[in-house]
Amino acid sequence: MQKIYLLLMVSVLFFSSCDLDKVPETSLTDVAFWRTETDVRGACNRMYDELAGFTYMSNTSNNGGRVYHDTRSDELVQTSANGVSAGSRTVPTTSLNDWTDPYTRIFTANNILEKAPNSNLEEATLNRWLAEAYFFRAYYHFLLVKLYGDVPLVLKAVADPNDPAIFTGRTPREEVIQQCYKDLEFAAQWLPTRAKLAEKDWGRVTRSAALGMIARIGLYEGTFIKYHKLGNAYSTHLKKSIDATELLMKEGHDLYPDFQKLFTFSGEGPKNLENVFVKVYGPNGAGTTVHGNSREMENRVSVTRQMIDLFLYSDGLPREKSPLKISPEKSFDDALANRDPRLKMTVYSLGEDAYKGAYIPFVQQHGNGYSLKKGFMLDEWVTVYKETVDKAIIRYGEILISYAEALYELNGSISNDQLDKTVNRLRTRAGFNVKLTNDFVTANGLNMIDEIRRERTVELLDEGFRYDDIIRWKIAEVVLPTYIIGAKFVDSETTKVRKDLQMRLTDANGKLNGQQAYNEADMYVIELGGDRRFDPERDYLYPIPLNEVALSKGNITQNPNW
Repeated sequence: MQKIYLLLMVSVLFFSSCDLDKVPETSLTDVAFWRTETDVRGACNRMYDELAGFTYMSNTSNNGGRVYHDTRSDELVQTSANGVSAGSRTVPTTSLNDWTDPYTRIFTANNILEKAPNSNLEEATLNRWLAEAYFFRAYYHFLLVKLYGDVPLVLKAVADPNDPAIFTGRTPREEVIQQCYKDLEFAAQWLPTRAKLAEKDWGRVTRSAALGMIARIGLYEGTFIKYHKLGNAYSTHLKKSIDATELLMKEGHDLYPDFQKLFTFSGEGPKNLENVFVKVYGPNGAGTTVHGNSREMENRVSVTRQMIDLFLYSDGLPREKSPLKISPEKSFDDALANRDPRLKMTVYSLGEDAYKGAYIPFVQQHGNGYSLKKGFMLDEWVTVYKETVDKAIIRYGEILISYAEALYELNGSISNDQLDKTVNRLRTRAGFNVKLTNDFVTANGLNMIDEIRRERTVELLDEGFRYDDIIRWKIAEVVLPTYIIGAKFVDSETTKVRKDLQMRLTDANGKLNGQQAYNEADMYVIELGGDRRFDPERDYLYPIPLNEVALSKGNITQNPNW
C-alpha cells in the first residue's frame, strides 16, 4: 500500500466547499488547519468529492463519482464481453479502482479521525463530524471485503512511508465486518437524522444512511456465510440487518410514488423520502464531476434476456408457469406484453421515443440486448456535460426488499403482513396489483425465497446489486458460465436487413450450432456458453493485485487458485 501513502500525502489538507473561506496554499499547515468546525467540515467534504455515484467501485475511476453500468453479472452486457462475467480476467499488476482507491479513501477518513480531535470543538459537535469519517471508513472496508474477502483493516492515519500499517497483512473478514458495525453504530448515534439535516447539507450522511449500511452489510454477510457454508454465525448478521432496518423504518422514509420518475429529476432532492444516501452532482459550472449515466446507457449497455425473463406476468406468475406468455414470439414486443409494469419502465418497447427517435431493436442500441430505459434522461443525454441529477446509493426500496429477504433467511418464513409491508408495497407503487402471499406461493408451486430474490432483482435492476447478489447467494457458478441471450430478432422491425446477425440467431428449436441456447427461435446469442467460465474454487473472490502482494513484504497473500 505504499503508493496509497503517496496519494494521501497529496490530499491530506485538500478540502472543497463553496462556503469555505479560502486560505493561501502556502499558509495552509496541518497545525493551522484543524482548529474550527469550518476546518473539520471542510476536511470531511473531501470524502464526498471522492465518493463514487454507485453501489460498487469496480469500473469507476478516481474522478469524484463517474457512473458506469455494472456488466460483471448476467444482468447487463456491453458490445464486448466483461472479463469478470465471462471468466477471462487475469491477476492484475495494480488495481486503482478496486484496491487503491478504497484504501486512499479509508486513509482520508482516518486522517480526519486522528486530526479533528485537535480542534476546539465541543464533544457533540466533534462527534457529529467524526461520525461522517467513521461512516466512510466502514463503507470502503465493506467494498473491499465483498471483492477480496480478508483484507487489511487500516484504522490509523499514515504519515510515515515506513509505518508498519502500510505493510499490514490481511485481517479476517469477520473482524473487518465487526469493525464496520462498530464504526456505523457510532455514526448512527451522532449523525443528524433525516428530518433535522439542514437543506443546504443535502447529500451528507445521516443516521438513516448509517443504519442503511448496517442493514446492507448484515444481509450480505449473513447470506454469504449461509450459502458458502462458513458456519452458523450467519444468523447474527441477519439479525443485525433486521434490527437496523426496524430502526430505519422509524426515521420517516417512504417510497417515492412514481417508480419511473424516481430515477430522473422528478425524484431528486431532500423532499424525496425514498432517498437514504445519495451522491449529489452539480450544478454545472461549480466544478462538480458529472456522472455520465445516460450517455453510458446509449453508448454501452443493454439488458439480457435472462433479466427480461425474471419479470412476472400480470397474473403474478413467472414465465415458465403463466398462460399469458406468448410463444412462439413473432414480435420484439411479445416478450414485454402482459408483464409487471416495471418491465416497460426498465427497457424500451418497439417504436417508443428513445435516444434518437423511435426505438428500433438492433439499430438504436448497443450490445444487441434489450435497450435500457430506466434512469435515462434525454436532456442529460443531449448535453454531455449536464449529467448532474443525484444518484441514489441507498434508497428505501432497497431497504424494504432487503428486510423481506433477511426475515425469510433468518426465520425460514415470512408472514403475509410482512410481505405487504415490503414486497407488495414495491409492487403497488409500480402499479402491479397482484400480491405475493404464502397462499399464492403454495397454490402455484412457487418457492418463497426465489420470489423474494426475483423481486429484488427486478426492482433494483441496473443499480449495482446483481453481481453482489449472485456472489452471496452462491449461484454465480450457475448463471454466469452459460449462453448470454439478447433480444428477439424480427427482420421486418429493424428497418434494415442485418445479415451480420444471422449467424448468432437460435433456430426453430432454440439451438445455435447444434447446442441448446434458449427455448425460442430467432433469439440473438450475445455470448456463447462455451466461451464463458466460472471456477467456484477461485472466482467468488477477486485476485489481489500483484504489486500489493510484492510490496507488502510477504504479509499479504494471494486469494486461492489465482
